[in-house]
Amino acid sequence: MSAHCQLTGAQPRFGKTISHSHRRTSRRFDPNVQRKRYWLPSEGRYVRLTLSTKGIKTVDVIGVERAVARIRARGGRV
Repeated sequence: MSAHCQLTGAQPRFGKTISHSHRRTSRRFDPNVQRKRYWLPSEGRYVRLTLSTKGIKTVDVIGVERAVARIRARGGRV
């Protein structure tokens, strides 16, 4: 599973780890991605979405119907 949010588009970012001696080594910042199941009343079925925690909060505010519409508008598959 890739660390990618279907709703917000959050994906890994890259940067440096700086040690006490200030040596810099590459590292990866992954978003906090969770798989969550929602009931989609318009289709009468459950959908499983891969969302960041910010995406989960967004679904709580706007609702699952509008969230799925946004994902589909971005070209995502639900």
